[in-house]
Amino acid sequence: MKRPDTLAEVAQRVNDGTSFGLALSEFLDEFYVNPERRQAMIAEEPARLADNREHAMLGAVGEHLARRWNLAAPAWTDDESRFLHEPYFTTPIQNLKAMLLVQSPQAFRRRMIFTEAAPLRRARMPRAAAP
Repeated sequence: MKRPDTLAEVAQRVNDGTSFGLALSEFLDEFYVNPERRQAMIAEEPARLADNREHAMLGAVGEHLARRWNLAAPAWTDDESRFLHEPYFTTPIQNLKAMLLVQSPQAFRRRMIFTEAAPLRRARMPRAAAP
């Protein structure tokens, strides 16, 4: 099976039973090696996900990738359903939570998702762009 080409395909795979982390990682690998297609890869609105955190995370990913790579942020990333009402920390380790509050990129933080400074880092991410 080929990697997902769009965030919409990530949602489709998750809704079909693929783990969110795997589907997103495979998408990011494709995104980073296809600079000419990046805008199209985030343009289509992903379907609703059952897990509210994953659903909000797709909004954060779409917005963050747009900001990071100087693309137009898709309107769907601002949909109210893409925001959490309670904080979500990507680690259960209490001692790291203060660090995540500070380091989380804006697209994640404004959705109350607290994560590391470079949450979408992958081996295929262009080196010149790595934080």
